[in-house]
Amino acid sequence: MTTFVKASIARGARTLDAEWYLSPAVFARERERIFSRSWICAARQEDLAEPGSFVTREIAGESLILTCDEAHDVRAYYNVCRHRGTRLCTDEAGVFKGTIQCPYHAWTYELDGTLRVARNMEGVEDFNRAEYPLREAPVACFEGFAFVALDPEEPLAAAFAAIAGRFAPWQLAKLKRAASVTYDAACNWKLVFQNYSECYHCPVIHPQLERLSSSESGRNDLIEGPFLGGYSELRDSTVTLTTSGKTQRPLLANGENRSRVYYYTIFPSMLLGLHPDYAMVHYVRPIGPAQTRIVCEWLFDPQTMARRDFDCSDAVEFWDLTNRQDWAVSELTQAGIGSRAYSPGPYSQQEGLLHAFDRYYHQVMR
Repeated sequence: MTTFVKASIARGARTLDAEWYLSPAVFARERERIFSRSWICAARQEDLAEPGSFVTREIAGESLILTCDEAHDVRAYYNVCRHRGTRLCTDEAGVFKGTIQCPYHAWTYELDGTLRVARNMEGVEDFNRAEYPLREAPVACFEGFAFVALDPEEPLAAAFAAIAGRFAPWQLAKLKRAASVTYDAACNWKLVFQNYSECYHCPVIHPQLERLSSSESGRNDLIEGPFLGGYSELRDSTVTLTTSGKTQRPLLANGENRSRVYYYTIFPSMLLGLHPDYAMVHYVRPIGPAQTRIVCEWLFDPQTMARRDFDCSDAVEFWDLTNRQDWAVSELTQAGIGSRAYSPGPYSQQEGLLHAFDRYYHQVMR
């Protein structure tokens, strides 16, 4: 049985020093120690469902192509031709027509990465096409999401063992994306994670959320390590988190899950929200010490989406407003941390998960 508790802080817990949010040197270390070694949520499997479908992603300064091969396996290749290093693909998404071809000298690769054509190389002594496949990065799928890692310390199954089956009631792998919004926030990626992990700010910043779900109701089952989170209770008159607090959509959740919304952070690239009738994911993509791109997607049951009257704008509008409020206040925090007047302040008892995030972050960075 899952146990939920109110996350607490240790005596004397303080926010992080300014350098962790501001320093280009720290950001460079994060690329190497965190984003190069962690499993990064890159896409939904539905984006890679058919042979040749692809997305490109930048992870820790490396451009990667995620694609589906002829055997319907998801592959991740460095976006680098084996001839002279030319970037193979500049599109963010699309479909390869059977092969991947370099735009410079037309070296051509199969979807499984093997080199099929190397023009005018027949007379080159000792040249062997088999020795020049595309370089691959490890890729694995979890709950309908494709994760990629440059230099993982362990396989995804081992790294994610603590949350294996945790989200089963929502059948995330079966859900489909109905809407997506991309945001650029002028703040450090850690502020995005930390803001998501507390509702101390909700009565002040999100009155529309506080009206539907009490900021005092949060309880957590994951309170240490790379996965943090738990639930908040919906108020008695609320069915789900939408502009009205109601929905005509069939509910995904059963039992006590029908009166709760679950919020989890999956370090270091994903925020997951599990609602009675939909799921929501934020992909967190650091651009620089004070710049983060966040892609928010809303996922629904495909049978519900197929209904003629399907409309998800009530959920999208509710969270688009909430997101923009969060990014705005996170940008204010980033600006304040940059002041000479800033020094680490004390955490409240509603910020236990932030203190847990800081502990894990320091552990990885060491």
